[in-house]
This record gives sequence, structure tokens and C-alpha cells, in this order.
Amino acid sequence: MPNIQSSTKLRNNYNEISNFCHQNREPVFITKNGQGDLAVMSMEMYETLCGKQELYRLLDEGRAAAKAGKVRPYEDVFDDIEREIMDGSL
Repeated sequence: MPNIQSSTKLRNNYNEISNFCHQNREPVFITKNGQGDLAVMSMEMYETLCGKQELYRLLDEGRAAAKAGKVRPYEDVFDDIEREIMDGSL
């Protein structure tokens, strides 16, 4: 169940809302004049969300490459990664 609070409560009870976001790892939805206005979340949660979005983007890119026939054997990929690690370029 989403946690919905007013902008007045955010202003008057910032620490309470901040603690909720950190402890529950959930956003709080803020209303203004009875309408949805903001979603507030911890920085950790935001970074996790951004990481997931980047992962999904990379997976879509990989699927598109596979569909276009742009594939390589995984052994070659891991050999390239190992070489880059050893060279210090990764």
C-alpha cells in the first residue's frame, strides 16, 4: 500500500518521512492541494532504481544486437575482459 502524505506533512515532519523512506526502502508520495505532486525516496533507493533502469537499457541493447546477428562466443568476450583487466585498461 503506497504511503501518501501531504506537502504540509513533508514540511512539518521531514525527519519522520525521511526515516520511513530509509527504514522501509519505499517512496512516499506527496500531494499538493489533494493532487499527486512528488515521489520522495532515499538516495540509496534512487541509485538502485537508476541501476535497474541502466541494466534494462543494456539488456535491450543486447537483445537488439542478438536480433541483428551481432553476437560473439562468450569465451571471446571473457577473454577480452580478462585481457583488459590484466592490461589495467578496465
